[in-house]
Amino acid sequence: MARQFFVGGNFKMNGTIKSIQDIIRHLNEAKLDPKTEVVIAPPAIYLLVAREALRQGIEVAAQNVFDKPNGAFTGEISAEQLKDSAITWTLTGHSERRVILAEGDDFIARKTKAALDGGLSVILCVGETLEQREGNRTIEIVTNQLKAVAEQTKDWSKVVVAYEPVWAIGTGKVASTEQAQEVHAEIRKWLSSTISKEASANTRIIYGGSVSEKNCRDLAKQADIDGFLVGGASLKPAFVDIINSRA
Repeated sequence: MARQFFVGGNFKMNGTIKSIQDIIRHLNEAKLDPKTEVVIAPPAIYLLVAREALRQGIEVAAQNVFDKPNGAFTGEISAEQLKDSAITWTLTGHSERRVILAEGDDFIARKTKAALDGGLSVILCVGETLEQREGNRTIEIVTNQLKAVAEQTKDWSKVVVAYEPVWAIGTGKVASTEQAQEVHAEIRKWLSSTISKEASANTRIIYGGSVSEKNCRDLAKQADIDGFLVGGASLKPAFVDIINSRA
């Protein structure tokens, strides 16, 4: 069975009630490829604003989730709270949290497991720095990040893997289609050997890193690229063009 194309929009720490309502209005009125699954991730304070305004068929993701169900964890949000608010997805492992907030592989793996156990679907972000790529360590780094999650859970049916080379996020630099496809193929091979052939065949592996309406169609043609996690461009009307990149 063909993997459903997936496009996520990570708004990061951007937006106001008005600007997010404008983005949602544009999405609600746009003609979107019905074969593409669409999920947007606004800042936490706007999750309910987004959920209440979005049309049916577009889901909402948190940008973060904690690895405990409740308790004295100031500033954190649990999977149970997200589920209670009709938020069905969360990101984990984004490089900005790995780098700026020093979240390690094990902590990200625990958060991923907590989200899955809490009934959420997860966009699990992995990727290497420029120094790691230039040291020919890309596959080692990415598979180590995945291995930490595999040690926590064997069920990947609700996981979308987002490969985001750190050196391409927000820089305007984009991995070439060949570079992206090579890493995606290695991730799929790792899923086959470590999780199962079924997980390898069914898990969607999406690309993130300065995706735009200009480069999305070439990337979308690659055999192992099943969609995109879009940053800055998800705040612009061109996000619709990216959603429709396989239409």
